Amino acid sequence: MNNSAINTLTDQDLLQRYKADGNSEWIGVLFDRYALLLLGMCMKYLKNEEDARDAVQQIFLKVLSDVHKHEVQFFRAWIYQVAKNYCLMQLRQQHMKYREEITDSTMGKMVAEEEDKRVHQEKDIMLEHMEQAMVLLNADQRICLELFYLHKKSYQQIADETGFNLMQVKSHIQNGKRNLKIILEKQQRANKS
Repeated sequence: MNNSAINTLTDQDLLQRYKADGNSEWIGVLFDRYALLLLGMCMKYLKNEEDARDAVQQIFLKVLSDVHKHEVQFFRAWIYQVAKNYCLMQLRQQHMKYREEITDSTMGKMVAEEEDKRVHQEKDIMLEHMEQAMVLLNADQRICLELFYLHKKSYQQIADETGFNLMQVKSHIQNGKRNLKIILEKQQRANKS
């Protein structure tokens, strides 16, 4: 059949011929009649030309597979409804994907906040144990450690403030660190049991 003869066929004639012989060219002719209108409709819903073009292709495939399942009286109205439903489904899927991304992002933030909270709690507990352990050190070691670590004093400044010589300051700091570590390990073992 030549093009001018095909163009004189009605939508209903083309549908009947497709259902009779399964030749997708009949649906292709129908689709060509409405492709621009469908593209415009998809643009209206999807707001993106590339998405709209993809949608028109998907709608064509859907028409090919679904036209046998329906008694289509008015092809134009039916294909518009198929296109509208397809676009609405795409928008719904985009919305769900967006909500999942938001949820994932929110969950990630909540997990990070919980982790931060846990780390801060552990640091607070560690500092509390450190304070308790410092009290158990002898006075010379405690003073030298506090001045060195908490007040950021040099060995010379500690010697000047305490009256210890440099060797004594160094010795008190080293012994204090070692004894502090031993005390903290004992506390940790006691807390586990």
